Amino acid sequence: MPREDFDLQLNQLQLEVKTLAQIVGKSIDRAVDALKRRDLVASQEVVNDDDYIDQKRYEIEERCVDLIATQQPMAGDLRAIITLLHITVELERMGDYAEGIAKISLNIGNEPTLKPLIDIPRMADIGIGMLRKSLDALVNRDVGAAEQVRRDDDQVDALYDQIHRELLTFMLEDPR
Repeated sequence: MPREDFDLQLNQLQLEVKTLAQIVGKSIDRAVDALKRRDLVASQEVVNDDDYIDQKRYEIEERCVDLIATQQPMAGDLRAIITLLHITVELERMGDYAEGIAKISLNIGNEPTLKPLIDIPRMADIGIGMLRKSLDALVNRDVGAAEQVRRDDDQVDALYDQIHRELLTFMLEDPR
């Protein structure tokens, strides 16, 4: 019976991490959309909602530590819990990035952008897809899906480099 209880608690933790990932993904999507639409109210909501993501991170971490302390898992089970701990920290950091995008949007205000925002939303879409795929790969122990996430990251890197080059060109043309 104790093993069934442990498995139930571990599965519940995995579901909570997946739920947190969905919340973070939505936060990123909302932040980029608010930036694109110049929606300052939505940007402020993303900033305000980051506290919830932080709170969920600490709740999940506490449950992971509790599970380790009370069940004393071994080998693979311990690695699974520690992996969930690491993922939770990274999800919270991603939530901070969404908050950062929203703050940039607030700082820009209603000033026009240098060019239409096309590549940044594409990066966000790919990143959100990577988030979903990576958690599915983890839960399903799917190495092929994990490899696809790695390939998707190359796309994000290429978009980042392209945006960086474009911004440098803008700055060289007009240092203001």
